[in-house]
Amino acid sequence: MSRDKTLIVANWKMNLNVGEASLYLHQLAKLVKSHRDVEVVLAPTALALQSLSLQVNSRQFKLAAQNFYWRDHGAFTGEISATQLRGVVQYALVGHSERRHIFHDSDKDIRAKVQAAVRNHIKPILCIGETAFERSEGETSDILHDQLVGGLANVTSEELEHVVIAYEPVWAIGTGKNATPADVVMAARAIRRQIKHLYGAGASEAIAVLYGGSVTADSAADYLAITEVDGLLVGGASLNAHDFNEIIKKAHKGSGVAKV
Repeated sequence: MSRDKTLIVANWKMNLNVGEASLYLHQLAKLVKSHRDVEVVLAPTALALQSLSLQVNSRQFKLAAQNFYWRDHGAFTGEISATQLRGVVQYALVGHSERRHIFHDSDKDIRAKVQAAVRNHIKPILCIGETAFERSEGETSDILHDQLVGGLANVTSEELEHVVIAYEPVWAIGTGKNATPADVVMAARAIRRQIKHLYGAGASEAIAVLYGGSVTADSAADYLAITEVDGLLVGGASLNAHDFNEIIKKAHKGSGVAKV
């Protein structure tokens, strides 16, 4: 994923049933103007993906899976594979903090999911970030290092071009606490330093890094103004069409503004 577009990803989490998702997409489509410099990605629940893939204007929105299993097929009752998602979604979230901390996705699981997404021509959005305790102990850089190395262990330099990294500090997700732009700058720089160490300076400069963590229509512009940040992973604010449209508009406006 190159940095020529600002990437705005809406994670609807476990909200909106199939009918509600369809109505919401219809409402959003009327509000959102397509911009060449902004790519908008919607991540609904798995149940809604198929119907939305038939409804969505792919020039206006792309679709993402919130989760999937890393095997392509087999006796895994209740799971959905990246192979089954192929052609339905263009992106997939991997390693979201709720998957790591509620459902205990291991580093091995996350590594295998990144590989499965790439193998099936789906762009993985690898989510990494520290907890409040880890932050208080000054371990942010170490956690980002470990999660990056673990998640990208099987990814080649060529495959990295299709990977997106999302920094989402666990302590700022759904807590009402906000990471400051300075916090995000330090984390994004740490991510790019590690990518440089693993894949070289060119890859470090080219990879798209998003910020996610209680992003609102009011705070979006501050994060988008950061040089090292190429877009946003939006949770709760993406469930309000007007708020989400405001974030998209700020992403478009910000594309012509000097970053800090």
